[in-house]
Amino acid sequence: MEWAFLAGGVLIGAAVAYFLARRRALEDQTAAKAEAERILAEARKQAEVARLEALTQSKQIVLEAKDEAERETKDLMAQHARAEERLHKREENLERKNELCDSREREIANREKAIQKTEEQAQARLRETERLADDQRRALEKVAGMSADEARQTLVKEFVEEAKRLAARDARSIEDAAREEAEQRAKRVIAIAVQRYAGEHVQERTVSTIHLPNDELKGRLIGREGRNIRAIEAATGCDLVVDDTPETVVVTGFDPVRREVARIAVERLIQDGRIHPTKIEELVAKAQADVDRQIREAAEQACSELGVTRVHPEIMKLLGQLKFRFSYAQNVLRHSVECGFVAGMLAAELRLNVRLAKRAALLHDIGKAVSHEQEGGHAMIGGAMAKKLGEDPIVVNAIAAHHDDEPPAHAIAHLVAAADAISSARPGARREMLESYMHRLEELERISQSFPGVERSFAIQAGREVRVFVEGAKIADLDAITLSRDIARKIEEELTYPGQIRVTVIRETRAVEYAR
Repeated sequence: MEWAFLAGGVLIGAAVAYFLARRRALEDQTAAKAEAERILAEARKQAEVARLEALTQSKQIVLEAKDEAERETKDLMAQHARAEERLHKREENLERKNELCDSREREIANREKAIQKTEEQAQARLRETERLADDQRRALEKVAGMSADEARQTLVKEFVEEAKRLAARDARSIEDAAREEAEQRAKRVIAIAVQRYAGEHVQERTVSTIHLPNDELKGRLIGREGRNIRAIEAATGCDLVVDDTPETVVVTGFDPVRREVARIAVERLIQDGRIHPTKIEELVAKAQADVDRQIREAAEQACSELGVTRVHPEIMKLLGQLKFRFSYAQNVLRHSVECGFVAGMLAAELRLNVRLAKRAALLHDIGKAVSHEQEGGHAMIGGAMAKKLGEDPIVVNAIAAHHDDEPPAHAIAHLVAAADAISSARPGARREMLESYMHRLEELERISQSFPGVERSFAIQAGREVRVFVEGAKIADLDAITLSRDIARKIEEELTYPGQIRVTVIRETRAVEYAR
């Protein structure tokens, strides 16, 4: 009974579990069906939204495409209208050109007719002229008693004789001009040579005076039969002048270095008292060594003042020798140093190479140290020596071109020439004898005032320039140019002067009116 009861309970439990499971399955199926319907409804809703959005976008695209098509259509229509307008204008222009061509063709045809008529008239006149010329020629032949060929030969003969006379006159004028030019060039060469070797201060440049304690030393300097004075002159290369001037002997020579050596040697002989050829040679050698040392020290001092370095020893020697040379009482070495400072300042103002400008200006006159030994101007000599000793090409050109002997190739060459002119022309740099200086100024003004139309003239810049004022009513602008050239030429012919003189002609026109 118990097993039957247990079996029945199990069956009932299984049945209850089955029904519960089935119920749960039905509930799950119902929930899944509801979820599926919800998802389907949501999907349909989203699909409808997407369909509406796509429809809206497609309508928008259609509208944009329609607008674009309308704009393109309008642009095409506007281009077509402009093209039609241009074609219309071209047609109008062609019509006007055709009308103009037609009128010109008619005008040309009329001109051709007029030209043809003129040519016919000209031919008729030419024939008439030829007929009259033949009649006149026959009448002239009858009157002159010669044929046309004879008259032609007579005229040709006269023309040939006249041409010969004119040629002879031109040849003579050419010869005179050539002779005048040759004389001017010769005078210029002579003036350069005279200026180099002798100016108005020959005494200062070629002579050194030595004071003696007493006149007895003159005889000892001369020596027995003149052997001492000959030894001095042979050792120094200078002349010793012993004359009647009390307690004074004079050393003369164009080489300033040798003259300085001779002066020092003679002074030391006088101090020593033992004057004989052997002592003379010994003291001359010592004096030469002292002068060489002075030359070296002077060159080093000049280079140090300007900051110039790495100079060739031969150039240093030439530079130091300038200490003993003078140009119109202006020491050439100090002049060179002064030019170096001026050229350096000018180069600094123009933003050029200051060091190179100072170097070129310092060395610009080294040719003067040997100009008496070689032919040519000191500028070209100095340039050649600087080139030979390895100086910079700009420095070489500046040295050679500072007196216009060579064309300047760099701005520094112009600065060196300007510095040279400034140092030479500044007040107190050079001096002349007062009498000759005043005479030269008076001659400058006299020559300038000797020309017609000159109102007054003034010599300025220490005689380096003359300014000429002319009457505006008598001298025109072109005449002023000719007048300045004529005055300069006359100054060259009649006046002796150092350097160059600038002639400035000033023509002034004044208009005066009064307000009443």
